[in-house]
Amino acid sequence: MNNNLIKQADPKQAVIGVLIFLFPFLSLVTPFGIGLASFSLLIAALFFLKPGFAALRTHWTAIRWVVLLFGFNFLYTAACLVLRDQSIGDLEKPARMLFALSALMLVLAAKPDRKALWWGVIGGAFLGMLLVGYQRLVLGEERPGGLLNAITFGDIALSLGLIALAAMVDVRSVRKVFWPAIGALAGLAASTMTGTRGGWLGLVLCGLLFIQHSHVLNNRRVRAVVAFTFAFMAAMYFIPETGVKERVRQGVLDISSYFSGGSAFTNVGVRLELWKAAGILIEDAALLGRGEDGYREVLEPLVRKGELDPVVLEMPHFHNEAVQAMVTGGVIGLVAWFGMILAPFVFFTRAMSVRNASRQEFATALAGILLVTSYFGYGLTEVIFWSVKGAMFYALMVFLLMGFYLNAKEANHKPGPV
Repeated sequence: MNNNLIKQADPKQAVIGVLIFLFPFLSLVTPFGIGLASFSLLIAALFFLKPGFAALRTHWTAIRWVVLLFGFNFLYTAACLVLRDQSIGDLEKPARMLFALSALMLVLAAKPDRKALWWGVIGGAFLGMLLVGYQRLVLGEERPGGLLNAITFGDIALSLGLIALAAMVDVRSVRKVFWPAIGALAGLAASTMTGTRGGWLGLVLCGLLFIQHSHVLNNRRVRAVVAFTFAFMAAMYFIPETGVKERVRQGVLDISSYFSGGSAFTNVGVRLELWKAAGILIEDAALLGRGEDGYREVLEPLVRKGELDPVVLEMPHFHNEAVQAMVTGGVIGLVAWFGMILAPFVFFTRAMSVRNASRQEFATALAGILLVTSYFGYGLTEVIFWSVKGAMFYALMVFLLMGFYLNAKEANHKPGPV
């Protein structure tokens, strides 16, 4: 990686590179960073509409399912506004996630340096670690989350760490590999200090991916840092001051207590009671669901009868992405959510299987598949898409990484010297 933040001959490319850098760099340490990035990239794309649409047409075969399924999520939500008495505000997230396509158009049309994204990820992870480290170690907060919800902060921090890990493939010298390694460790440390347990599920799934695509470890430096990273996470479990082991132990106790007839008002017990309630709701409205608020009318009488704990009425969502999609949108809603996970996963998986791929292609594809896999893992115990910031981080990063991968592929297969 070049030590210069942005090294572009074209001023337009330099400006776009700065916007891309600021997206991950500000995502954890400001309440507005992700929103500002989404609007900035959208506005910038307006200046590249003609070449942007031309680039989309050129790559349509490769990207069509990702674009169509993000579009389907938007259209189904819009249809639900007609079918049910829902707030127009429910359309904000799916609309903004679809408009994140502008980031893909911008990268394909302007071809900014992908190092802007790598440096933004590294810097964002490091600043995030400093922020929650200060809150945890100096202020004594048990569940620090910067200026975000602790779970959202921890999940995004872990995603930044994993993307930085993938960026290590895109470097050659020992000296330069140091920086993405620092970013990877910083993201993992920041996530650990938030006390977010759900992120560990995403990390486990990503670990399985590293095993499946073990050829990424052929580089001795990368293999050493990956091994150190997972050893670092294991160490966090056994160091009492991190609180990780205690939270795992508490989770086991919560499960035991719940199934023994104890209180549902624990971190894990709440989730189990919510999933029990969701089973009742899904059975009654399996096709179209009940919308974001309609299900409460069904839960209230069940709570009064004592069939469900009152805690189910106090939670804003069901702490599982698939369950949330089924309750609010039915089977069609589940397809809409899962499509936004599956389509990018297939895109990046195919990209990683291409023979004679350059390290630039492999790094961006690996970053993409780690992002999608980690988000799926988060969704097992949390609704990360409930947060506009969590949803927009995912959509913007998916489209940016797709764009940088396609640019790298085009450059690698271009005739003549590269």
